[in-house]
Amino acid sequence: MTGAGGSVLAVATAPGHEAHDTGSHHPERPSRIGAALRGLADAGLVEAALQLGPRAATASELERVHSPQYLAALKVFCQSGGGHLDPDTPAVPGSWTAALHAAGAGLAAVDSLRAGEADVALVASRPPGHHALRDRAMGFCLLNNIAVAAAALAADGQRVAIVDWDVHHGNGTQAVFWNDDRVLYVSTHQMPLFPGTGALEEVGGPDATGLILNVPLPPAATGDVVLRAIDEVVAPEVEAFAPDWVLVSAGFDAHRADPLAGLHLSAGDFADLARRVAGFGPGRGRLVLFLEGGYDLDALRLSVGATLAALVGSNYRPEAATGGGPGLAAVERARLFRLSLGSRR
Repeated sequence: MTGAGGSVLAVATAPGHEAHDTGSHHPERPSRIGAALRGLADAGLVEAALQLGPRAATASELERVHSPQYLAALKVFCQSGGGHLDPDTPAVPGSWTAALHAAGAGLAAVDSLRAGEADVALVASRPPGHHALRDRAMGFCLLNNIAVAAAALAADGQRVAIVDWDVHHGNGTQAVFWNDDRVLYVSTHQMPLFPGTGALEEVGGPDATGLILNVPLPPAATGDVVLRAIDEVVAPEVEAFAPDWVLVSAGFDAHRADPLAGLHLSAGDFADLARRVAGFGPGRGRLVLFLEGGYDLDALRLSVGATLAALVGSNYRPEAATGGGPGLAAVERARLFRLSLGSRR
């Protein structure tokens, strides 16, 4: 169950995710999970991975993040036949159970790492989660999977850093933890782009000022720009926060082949990002990656494989890193802004 570097990888999936049938032409489709798991196979990690059993999130676990009224309404909506919750977010009768298991998969991953069974975990579930708000589905997301896991850890006295490298800003996760001093939320994302949030000036509520950290980047930014943001803007603040756990909203739609956005990263860039972010935690067994976006199936497969290989020490890097794109000025603006913010705290 170990990679070449001796690290144990746990993989949590959500059984029955295919029942969340978004239609053959919807970007967030069941074949995404197959593509992600093929990435593990390409990297030679399937046989070595610890496959976690199914787990549905409970009402009490979900209610740390979502209102009881929203959960009840979503359940009834799905079980009554479904429809569109917004123009981009469909639901069908099987979507409620799929969403419960998608959120539960993250909790299963945390449980496995806490039990010492693995060193790093991948949550390969759908629907994704980081746009889901307390009382609203949004942007393909029904329940906020990463927020449910982070809230469970925070309720147990753990400090949690969430790093969101999805190309879209995780507005739902940011909103959930806006005024929560137990959680640091970090996002690198393209701007302008859906959902329109994630400005530098969005820094958190009065009890958690500075614990929202956004680094908006221009279209065509390459991997060297994102790594510069991680090294120069994010790393010092994560170090000061000293998290007990690091959870990653691992969207792979910043890949240059993705049809829904315009950043220019490669699979090799995600591998480098993963290595950097792995260093934010206190040691092994405190890093969980949650699949978010990624809508070109080949790019998703390559990126997942490269990312997990980098984390377990396997020799698989199907694409070189990228560089030379715009965005260094945006990173410098973010660095200076955060310095000025620190002096005012």
